[in-house]
This record gives sequence, C-alpha cells and structure tokens, in this order.
Amino acid sequence: MALILHITQRSVWDAARERGSYPQPPIPSDGFVHCSRPDQVIRVANYIFRGQRDLVLLCIDTNLLTATLDPAGLEEGEKDFPHIHGQINLDAVVAVLDFPPDDDGAFALPKSLGELAT
Repeated sequence: MALILHITQRSVWDAARERGSYPQPPIPSDGFVHCSRPDQVIRVANYIFRGQRDLVLLCIDTNLLTATLDPAGLEEGEKDFPHIHGQINLDAVVAVLDFPPDDDGAFALPKSLGELAT
C-alpha cells in the first residue's frame, strides 16, 4: 500500500462521510487536494496548522484512489507534494487518525501511523 496523508478538521471529515465525498465540491481553487507523504506531514502541519485543534489525518491508499493522482512527490526525499485531482473516494481513506498538537502547538506523527505504513 502506498500511503499519503491529508490534514483536515474533524467536522469537515464528518460532513464528507455524510455526503459521501471529499472535499465538498467544488475542488479547491488551485484544482487539487493537497497531500503529504508521512515524511512530509509534520513539517506541513507545523507550518500551516500549528496550534489548531480538532484535526485528523486522512490516511489514503493511493492504490484505491479513483481520482487522478499526480505522481510528482510520491517518492521519499522529493521536494514536491502529492496532489489528488478530483474527489477522494471514501473507500480510499483506510484510516482516520486524531491529530492533536502538543501543549506548545507542535505536531508529532501518531504512533498508529507506523502500523499502517508497514
């Protein structure tokens, strides 16, 4: 399984599950859903989401995606980030992990993510 991650608010994910699609149409104005590899997500979280609460990590199996996945950024060590062009089919989301910051607002990888990546 090739795993990529997407950070979102729990309420947004809960609404997506009720609706049956993520993200809510239309697709973000830049035309894709921003994702990260496990080795990138902490840097992204601390830069964009520092201190935000009620976040979750969507763990997406790229082999199950029906939307187009830009292959740039899939290999560890690349500077690019993976992008999904279109709606994420909910069955491609193989896990949803709570993603709370610590008391200083910084993020760390959930331990359960390591179990998924193996």
